[in-house]
Amino acid sequence: MMNDPLVQESRPWWKHGEVWLLIAGPATVVVAACATAWIAVKSPDPIVDADYYRRGIEINRTLASRDKANLPALQGRNHAATPVQP
Repeated sequence: MMNDPLVQESRPWWKHGEVWLLIAGPATVVVAACATAWIAVKSPDPIVDADYYRRGIEINRTLASRDKANLPALQGRNHAATPVQP
């Protein structure tokens, strides 16, 4: 009876490789989450200026005042697509 291939010997759960394969997936996710949290705490993002919107509008006005053509979009596209005439 001991040589019967259908009879498996009883082993503790930690000696089965499939169990460790199932544990490895969630364990990897937990380690990755801890690493991500550590990186987030260690190097936080810089704070955006409180007046970022006003500064953006000022930059756009400065750029628009430098642009002397101020063409509508269709005219600008047609001008850019037209080859230079000799």
